[in-house]
Amino acid sequence: MKYQLRKFIMSAAATLSALSLSAADGIEINHLGVNNTLLRITGEGRYLMLPVQESNDDARINVLVDGKIAETIYVRLAHTRTDFMVPFDLEQYKGKNVTFDIVQPHSRSSVREAKGEACWKNISLTDSVTWTDREPDYRPVFHHAPLYGWMNDPNGMFYKDGVWHLYYQWNPYGSKWQNMTWGHATSTDLINWKHEPVALRPDGLGSIFSGSSVIDHNNTAGFGEDAVVALYTSAGTSQMQSLAYSNDNGMSFTKLASNPILTLESEARDPNFFWNEQTGEWNLTLAHALEHEMLFFTSPDLKHWTLRSSFGKGEGAQDGVWECPDLFPLHVDGTDKVKWMLVCNINPGGPFGGSAVQYFIGDWDGKTFTADTDADGNIPTKWLDYGKDNYALVTWSDAPDNRRTAIGWMSNWEYAAEVPTSQFRSANTLPRDLSLFTAPDGLIYASSAPSPELLALRDRAVKTVKKAAVSPKGVTYSLPAENGGICEISGNFDAAGVDSLMITIFNKVGNRVVLTYDPAKRTFSFDRNRSGKECFSDSFATTTVSPTFETDGKISLRIFVDRSSIELFGNDGRFVMTNLVFPIEPYTNIEIKSFGGNASLSDFAIYSIKTN
Repeated sequence: MKYQLRKFIMSAAATLSALSLSAADGIEINHLGVNNTLLRITGEGRYLMLPVQESNDDARINVLVDGKIAETIYVRLAHTRTDFMVPFDLEQYKGKNVTFDIVQPHSRSSVREAKGEACWKNISLTDSVTWTDREPDYRPVFHHAPLYGWMNDPNGMFYKDGVWHLYYQWNPYGSKWQNMTWGHATSTDLINWKHEPVALRPDGLGSIFSGSSVIDHNNTAGFGEDAVVALYTSAGTSQMQSLAYSNDNGMSFTKLASNPILTLESEARDPNFFWNEQTGEWNLTLAHALEHEMLFFTSPDLKHWTLRSSFGKGEGAQDGVWECPDLFPLHVDGTDKVKWMLVCNINPGGPFGGSAVQYFIGDWDGKTFTADTDADGNIPTKWLDYGKDNYALVTWSDAPDNRRTAIGWMSNWEYAAEVPTSQFRSANTLPRDLSLFTAPDGLIYASSAPSPELLALRDRAVKTVKKAAVSPKGVTYSLPAENGGICEISGNFDAAGVDSLMITIFNKVGNRVVLTYDPAKRTFSFDRNRSGKECFSDSFATTTVSPTFETDGKISLRIFVDRSSIELFGNDGRFVMTNLVFPIEPYTNIEIKSFGGNASLSDFAIYSIKTN
């Protein structure tokens, strides 16, 4: 009997040993069944490197610190192969017992099968992370992008003491949407961005969705003079609005213990707010997403809000959801008139499918927005960008010199998770300065010009043309060879009296972007149907078309070519087109030709781009 008991104990110990293994120094793995695993940190190392297989479903990981759940993350852990690694920072839990309780979305036939998965073979501890781009051909050179992981909406942006703070929706644990936190980057020149520690992490109220930040100069909230105050959407079972504040210039935030500060009976998100000098109170715009309207609130202290009015039902583009609002005054160029611009990002329902930036021009009295109408008494639908890839555009608060500087997420929800990158997904647009102008139809529109800081991107002029004729035969110029052909192209074009002007950016393997100006129709088109890789989505290969808002057949262009994007600004931003491109090889040439007569170009230049 003693022998049998001893044999049973030894057999049980062997079974337990089989269920526990050390994938790397300092890590103990216990498989508790076909879909549940405990991973214990027993050694030293700042980062736990998690292997990711993008095609898998998310595993739920409860992070236990001294036996209590500290946070929950979702990771597409590798099953048959490792696409890339993502780090989990253990520094915040240093000196404590850390265990990962992992529940896989799929069951295996046996524990033996579970033990054989790629994630357990490749998981590791390390003191530092060195990033090597898995897709260097498409990582932007002069746009903000995360080092790794998924990114969507920019949010929470403010300017203080010479520093531009950019927060953004970020998944630190994969390159598809999940685990929404506020990533953080800073810049002193709107060109070079420094990656900062995460600003806001998910909590018991849910993920941290988009919002905005201000400097509370008058300490109305009681968090200290010049405290940075952020309002954001807590997205758990429902969406609520919460508050956090910072006393170290936005480097770290303290969440209000009494969050949420604002709740509604229906889905609402993306609070955007500012101090109204005329009324002496805070104004807040909140997207009533599924109702296709914006809600307006006021507050004396940022904590207690009163609903004042709404705008939007039945107006403008009504498809999809309304989100990511912004509201601010602007002068109309050449006049003393001040109008208010209400930004309303919409998805889907953009002019060429998917997501886009809609806006309204009107008046704001501190409680109610009244939109301008056209000659027939209707509120016109207006778009800020006539490309496919500018969304969630919002502006910095407290920008210098009363500037209204904006940035958008450079992608489209139709294919954002499928573009041909994996280690990181998405960049932001170049920053743009907004203003208003009166178009030939008598209506007021918004222009979106490259921010003046972008002139510093210019390195050397690889080609300049003071004045030249453009015929049907065409002229061709080379793009800079360095850095994969990234460049800025600028010039003035007079196409009055011709049928069309065509600009083609291309490479030797047949990838091309075709830009066409039609002076009679006063339109400009951007054709990326043969731009490179397009098969990842049926919605990608397309031609977008913009009005040019002129009547004289003359346009000026600034075109920014990065590794995976082209941004075109016409007539100082009166028409703008932002589109992703994924050429198989870098673009090397630009051809300009006219049809139905001769056009002319002047002050034409191609600039290489400065890189660090």
